[in-house]
Amino acid sequence: MKDNKIRFLYMIIVGIFISLLLDFIKIGGQTYHNQLFDFIISIVITIAVWEGNLRLDHWMNIRFPWVLKPAKRLAFHLPTSIFYSAFVIYLSMLAFNKFVCPLPEDTKESFMITSLVIGVLISIILLTVEISTQFFKQWKSSLVEIEKYKSESLQAQLQNLKNQLNPHFLFNNMSVLSSLVYKDQDKAVDFINQLSKVYRYLLDNRNNELVSLKTELNFIESYNFLLKIRFDKNIRFDVNIPEEYLNWYLPPMSLQMLIENTIKHNEVSAELPLTVSINVHQDMLQVSNNLQRRTMNEISSKTGIQNIKDRYQYFTDKKIEVIETSNEFIVRIPLLYQK
Repeated sequence: MKDNKIRFLYMIIVGIFISLLLDFIKIGGQTYHNQLFDFIISIVITIAVWEGNLRLDHWMNIRFPWVLKPAKRLAFHLPTSIFYSAFVIYLSMLAFNKFVCPLPEDTKESFMITSLVIGVLISIILLTVEISTQFFKQWKSSLVEIEKYKSESLQAQLQNLKNQLNPHFLFNNMSVLSSLVYKDQDKAVDFINQLSKVYRYLLDNRNNELVSLKTELNFIESYNFLLKIRFDKNIRFDVNIPEEYLNWYLPPMSLQMLIENTIKHNEVSAELPLTVSINVHQDMLQVSNNLQRRTMNEISSKTGIQNIKDRYQYFTDKKIEVIETSNEFIVRIPLLYQK
């Protein structure tokens, strides 16, 4: 429907163009100035020229597609279109001269030459419109395909990064639960309940690229419960988040990964209790801990800070900050504000 509207609009525009040319062409001192009649004749001629060129265009699309054979298409299409358009207008002007408005012999040749020139101009206009339209469609289609490919690629990469979280996280907690079942069944029940909340969070946000800080902190409460059962009083969390930042955003599981990374690389014992502080520093979520590195690290699953960096690159140009002093390790990740 839209293409038909555009086609008829072009017909009217070209028809007016021909009508004005006819109206202002003076041959032998005469002016063919019946504008309404000229306009009707011009529209009829334009329809014949346009529809013929449209059929020619369909045939050319099969034999010489613009995308595959642009040079051959132009080489065949341009002269064929010019010949057809000039031929139609020439025959129309002959009929006009014979049946409508006979011309003096001394002006007939000039009028016919003028008609042929008009036919060539119309052909060039139509072909220019056709080429511009085709290339615009191809360009627009290419942009859509490129954006679709980028989106699908980023989604796939992001999903792969998300999927890396679950095996490591599940392994740690299943190890705790397997020992807890034999020691304290009541705690085991509580542990399972909190673990179910944690995985409910994972399921609910599996398709979310970002979550609010408030949502992430609610999840961390359940996660911290699991850690406190695992480490007893040997780990402490100090959470201090201003209320105005609760509706800022971050990738889901980012905070959990930072806490997991802290535990993985530091001693946690009665002699060396670990304190994890969570707060905001200059619009960035800051997670810090007292530095007490393990003498032997666990085998890394490569899902620590680098994983968070990889995820953040899809949402912001802001960099993650990692600061290490003699007695403290700090990681700051950007909080994303959405209006």
